[in-house]
Amino acid sequence: MQVSIIIPVYKEQEAIVHTLAAMAGLLDSIPHEILVVDGEPGGTTLSFLETRTCPQKDVRLLTSARGRGPQLNTGAKAARGDLLFFVHADSRPDQAGVEEMATAWQASSSALFCGTFDLAIDSARPIFRIIEKTASLRSRLTRIPYGDQGIFMSRVLFEKVGGFPDQPLMEDVGLMAAVKKTGIKPVFLNRKMLTSARRWETRGIAKTTLSNWVFISLYLLGVSPEKLVQWYYK
Repeated sequence: MQVSIIIPVYKEQEAIVHTLAAMAGLLDSIPHEILVVDGEPGGTTLSFLETRTCPQKDVRLLTSARGRGPQLNTGAKAARGDLLFFVHADSRPDQAGVEEMATAWQASSSALFCGTFDLAIDSARPIFRIIEKTASLRSRLTRIPYGDQGIFMSRVLFEKVGGFPDQPLMEDVGLMAAVKKTGIKPVFLNRKMLTSARRWETRGIAKTTLSNWVFISLYLLGVSPEKLVQWYYK
């Protein structure tokens, strides 16, 4: 078994350094590779990484069209592993989580396999504990986790559902909605994927949480991602 960790970046010099440093050593016992896919035309994140010594020797640097979906699809196409692990640039699992993911994959009786982690937000503020529990409960009830929880999927299943949809927003929801239509149930690990609190702190906790609920509801009701992205960036 080989795990391919695919990380999309767009002007993420600071975040990706922390993420790669945190992952150093996590996968020593598991055959793996890390693919960092830059969607910025200037490729400043990759240029930045090329001037540094990455903590891992197995990091591959790729470029792609802009957009998290196209970036993740580019990484998946170039990946050599049979288990694809999609990780945001400002998120990271822990050692126990990685080992449990590998164990779940090896124990699976089906090649059509996928799963995710519980959400953990990198802040001591109590309000985030409520958001974490709500997010984890929501993803279990809907069977549609968000990308910042970390999504892992067998290559067989990824190719079966056609990969990430080519859309400017909600690519993670689109992928998992396609998986749900197949009847495949994701594995929900009781381990945390730690993600930065910067989105909530920049846009406001209430505003960010409410907009997440509104946008995913509108998307699942059929509003086009092109329309949603216009509203999102306003």
